[in-house]
Amino acid sequence: MYLFKKSADLQAFLADYRSRNRQIGFVPTMGALHKGHLSLLHASQDTAHVTVCSIFVNPTQFNESADLQHYPRTPGRDIDLLHNAGCDILFMPEVEEVYPAEYEVPVPDVALGHLAEVMEGEHRPGHFEGVMQVVLRLLSLVQPDFLFMGQKDYQQLTIIREMIRQLSLEVELVGCPTLREPDGLAMSSRNVRLSPEDRSRALAISQTLAEAGSWAAALSPGEIQEKALNALREAGLVPEYFKLADAENLQLVDTFEAGREVIACVAARAGEVRLIDNRVIYPG
Repeated sequence: MYLFKKSADLQAFLADYRSRNRQIGFVPTMGALHKGHLSLLHASQDTAHVTVCSIFVNPTQFNESADLQHYPRTPGRDIDLLHNAGCDILFMPEVEEVYPAEYEVPVPDVALGHLAEVMEGEHRPGHFEGVMQVVLRLLSLVQPDFLFMGQKDYQQLTIIREMIRQLSLEVELVGCPTLREPDGLAMSSRNVRLSPEDRSRALAISQTLAEAGSWAAALSPGEIQEKALNALREAGLVPEYFKLADAENLQLVDTFEAGREVIACVAARAGEVRLIDNRVIYPG
């Protein structure tokens, strides 16, 4: 595995692949890697000729300074995991490489509308502007053919897909399924911050999402949301939202309709750790 900190060096190395029409896959991460990240790596390895994985903790997408400060950083372990998984290239830029002082990195001019106003957008204002900014910047530095992102951050995935469409970027976005622990908890870098007690409470998130699918046969979306929020509170969590939305455009739904896939999205705090998850509860 090759490690680069400068995009110019990375591009010089990738030039040989491009000259031979080899396709480049890209997996952007913020480190603290787990099997979910490695599943993105494996998807890229199955699709592209060479895979670039980046580790960069992006400061512009954190709404809370404490969250940025406490975000887990395990670079040595991450390098070992990627090497053992057969990653071709690791890109670990410094903040100055992504956001150089002499160059003001613009926020993409993308009209997101309601996509950025509901759920995460409502509770984390400015978050998606930071996400789009860093993803577009990393795409410009890596210049991949494929971009691999996980479906656990479903709203983020939808917004990046819309950004690519509106800006006519020459990259194909591949959404990869959420990986879960054996007990159902969605894999997340933040899970390592959970105390044993909060880790146990957090299981209510995936359990409630699973139960919501069975509730859809008899309850309305509004009734499901209310029941789900109560279940999360009873488990000792502090829910921020539990919303049912059209899986394609994230329009919130108040009825179930044939042909309309509905996804349930949730954010809740277990102690000081904020967790998100989602699940299709009505396949349409």
